Amino acid sequence: MIETWRLCGANQWIERLARLPMPVVAAVHGVCFTGGLELALACDFIFADATARFADAHRKWGLVSAWGMSQRLPRRIGVAAAKLMMFTGREVNAAAAQETGLVDLLVAAGEFEKVLASFVGEVLASSWHTNAAIKRLMIETDGMPLAAALAHEHYRYPGWAPNYGERIAAFRVNKT
Repeated sequence: MIETWRLCGANQWIERLARLPMPVVAAVHGVCFTGGLELALACDFIFADATARFADAHRKWGLVSAWGMSQRLPRRIGVAAAKLMMFTGREVNAAAAQETGLVDLLVAAGEFEKVLASFVGEVLASSWHTNAAIKRLMIETDGMPLAAALAHEHYRYPGWAPNYGERIAAFRVNKT
C-alpha cells in the first residue's frame, strides 16, 4: 500500500510546496475537495471567496489521504473539526471554513482579486530574507516544546537581511 502512493509522487510535490521558502497563498473559488484541499493545506494562507466549499471525500471511495490531509487538517482546524470533515465528508461553506480557521481571509464576491492582490503586495513589500527565515524556523520547530524551539531559534538565527540598512533608511525617511 505505501509503495502505491509513493509511485504517484504527488505527496512529494505537495511537501515541496509546503517547504518553499516564500509565503504561498491558495486562492479558492468554488469547490476545494479532497486533493485540492490537501494542496491548499500545504499553503501558508488560504483565501476564499464567498462561493468556496471545502470537503474531504476520501472516505466516499474507500481511500486514505496520502498527501498530508490527516496531518495538516487537524493541525489547522483542530482534531474534532477535522474528524467531522474527514469521517463524514460533509461540505463546509466559506463562512464556516473561516470560523474554524481553515480559511484565513474570506472575501466578498467581486472583491477577491483586488483583496488578494493587496495582500500579495504586502507580502512582497516585506523582506524576503525575513519571510524565508521565519517560515524556515516555524517549519523546523513545529511540535517542539517552547524552550527547545527558543533555543533552536537562537542557535539558527539567520542574521539581518542584506538590505537591512536600506530598509531602515527608507523607514526613517517615510516617518519624517
